[in-house]
Order: sequence, then C-alpha cells, then structure tokens
Amino acid sequence: MATGKSTVNVQKAQLDVCIGKEGLPVGELAYVKDGAREYSVFAYGQDWLRHPSRFQVSPDLILAPGHQVRKPPTKDDSRFFLALADTEPDAWGRRVIARAHAKERKKVPTLRALTELDYLCAVDDFSRIGALRLRSDKGDFLRTVEQGMRATAPLLELERMFHASRAVERSRESAQDLRYLMGKGTSLGGMRPKCTVLNDDGTLALGKFPSVKDERSVTRGEVLALRLARQAGIETANARIVIVKGTPIAVISRFDRTTDHGRIAYLSAASLLQASRNEEHSYTEVVDAMRTVCVEAKADAQQLWRRLVFNHLITNVDDHLQNLGFLYVGNGLWRLAPAFDLNPFPDKDRESKTWLSEDTGPITSIETLIEKASYFHLAEPEALAVLVDVHGVVTGWRSLALSAEVGLTAKEVEEFAPAFEHSEMDRAKVLFSVNLRRSRV
Repeated sequence: MATGKSTVNVQKAQLDVCIGKEGLPVGELAYVKDGAREYSVFAYGQDWLRHPSRFQVSPDLILAPGHQVRKPPTKDDSRFFLALADTEPDAWGRRVIARAHAKERKKVPTLRALTELDYLCAVDDFSRIGALRLRSDKGDFLRTVEQGMRATAPLLELERMFHASRAVERSRESAQDLRYLMGKGTSLGGMRPKCTVLNDDGTLALGKFPSVKDERSVTRGEVLALRLARQAGIETANARIVIVKGTPIAVISRFDRTTDHGRIAYLSAASLLQASRNEEHSYTEVVDAMRTVCVEAKADAQQLWRRLVFNHLITNVDDHLQNLGFLYVGNGLWRLAPAFDLNPFPDKDRESKTWLSEDTGPITSIETLIEKASYFHLAEPEALAVLVDVHGVVTGWRSLALSAEVGLTAKEVEEFAPAFEHSEMDRAKVLFSVNLRRSRV
C-alpha cells in the first residue's frame, strides 16, 4: 500500500510517474486526503517537457510547467488525472484489495482505512494497463517483486487462481487466496472475477473466470463474440478458451504491450472525453474527439460504426465508454484500440448503454444506425455494405459456437440464441435487400 506523511486529519503522499519499459520519468504526483476531501496534484518534470518524445499523457494534463490539480467533479469520479484513473483496479480488483485489507484490520485494529491512492498503488507494476508507471520515493516501481521474478502467474497456475477467485465470490477466501490475487487485477473488465496471467510465450493476457452467479457459459460467450467480431472485420484482442479441470476460462491477450514487452500508452474513451462517470455521453462525441487526436480518424470512425452494428446485432449492451479505448502511436496521436469485453446478452433488450448521439439517444434500431452513418464517414451505400458483412457473419454464429475453438453445447447455443436471432437481424436483412433491389432498377 502507499505510504506517506500523515497527521491526525491529513494524509499526504508523493510518487514519481514514469512511462514505458525504460521507466522514463514524466513528472511527480502528489496525493492529499484531508478528511472527506481527496485530490491529487501533478507537475511535469523539466526533462520530460524537453524530451523529443514528450506528449500530453492525459487529456486533462496540459503539457506545460507548473502544478495542476485534479479535484473529482463528483464523489463517484476518480481523484486522479484520467490516464492514471484508467490504470486503477476495476470493481473486481477493488473487491480483492478491500477484502485483504479487512482481514489485516482484524489483526491490527489501528490500521487506517484504505484511501483511493492505496487502490491505485495496489496494482502490480508489471501488469498495470498502458505505459504509465508509479515509483516510490525509494526508487521502486510499485508492487514490483524481487529481481528476476514476476507477480503475474503463468497459465499453469490458472486453476489455483480460479479457486481463489471463487472463494472470494463466496466470501470464504483465506488470506493466502487474497495474497495470491492481490496486484493481479486490471482496469479492464468490471465486476467479473479475473486476473492477469502470462501466456506460454511470456506475453500478458487476461484470464476471465466463470462466476458463481452465471446462468450460462459467459466465458465461452465472450470468446464467441470476439471471434465473430474478427470475422466481421473488427480488430479484436486475441481470445481463446482454456479448460482447467473441466472449467472453461477465457484467456484474452493484452494489446497494450509489444512483442518485446514494451508498454503502449492507453486511454479509455471516457478519459478521452474527460467524462464524469455520472454524465451521459454519445458515440458522436467520441468521433468529434477522434478527429483531433487520431492518426487515422476517418478509418477509426468507420471501424467504430462497424462495431456499433456488431454490438447491436449480437445484443452486446454493456458498451460503456470504459469498454472502448485508444493506443498511443507517437507524435501526440492515437488510434482506436482493438475491441474487448464483447458479450452477448440473450436476456436483455437491445438498447446501448452509450448513446449514439445527443438527439437520437441510445441505439435501439438498425435504422437509427444507418441514419447516423454519415457522421462516421460512411455514405449510405458504404454503410449498407458494412451491414451486409456484419449480418452475414452473425448469421453463421451457430457453427462457430459449436466449434471446438468455442465449445458451446447444443443446449448452451439455444440459451444464447435470443442474442443473435431476433427481429433486428430481420430488419437489417430487409434494409439491405430493399436497397439492393433499388440499385438494380
């Protein structure tokens, strides 16, 4: 956990913010908790401001000397500048951290309550999302284990990690379970049990486990969605199913690392928009922001529209802006990150969580998507061609679902069917069929 100076009412801590595999210093982060008030202060280092590769590491951090203050707009927003907030543990990671701390407090009642900085610092340096890294005043990257060791487990240890996560879900975890899971949480993925693992080739991946609350094979469903998306022309994170003692675990490769373990800066769409967590935002706002920061803004906007069509046709309605991201490409420019966290929801209405635009509201129909296609740099014939591609792939979902690479049973396929076979698929077919006939007249 983070340490720092404290008085009866005020807690303070200071950390170095670094970037990349080399740990190049970027600036200093100060954290202050004064009663209910929590905020952070950041200042770029002069060496970073003079560095030829310098860039604005967070949309809310102007690339200029001097101290900049982050005060959360609401109690639900992060106390940290947004690119750092993207590296905070997600809901599952926070749950593990809080449980471990609660057990410690039983042993040591005088142990102080966790702060938001403690959560930020509890993520292992090796697996922290993106390129930003935190270093203590002793010069150590936070939660780095001893030289030559890594805190991220290999695939061979998935069984142990799965059982530890299940114990947490059932509130039966031991201190050993929690120690094993600590630091391996990630900012990607929400409340579902998961941990960071190493693929056999040493690359980082996310292991996503079934939950005790699951009523269907969610892990296989996610791998199915990601593989379908790739067939539909969508860049996705690599995903596969690993069976551990009969349990299907989704292993999804991380896209924020290079083959030589270099780190790629990452921003969520929410951070790009500098969005408060209590505000409604739209995909057209994302496109507006992409026009100013993306190296291939037109192509990325078209790719985004393809994803929206795919999400709608597979009933992926958990499309909040934390589930959309960008990777840094250099010279102050970004690109749309591969799609991740795609899940079919057969028991939910087809209404997107993020609005399409301020005037249309959530995505509820394929017609609305076609009407707004021009905002995503697609003329109607181009949009219909995309719709034909995506619709054709989704139509063949059953054969992929039953294949060895996904492994759903016939019964499980029927449980997922309402997510893929519905009236909007029919409406899409009518739309492009009518327009095809018109084009022939």
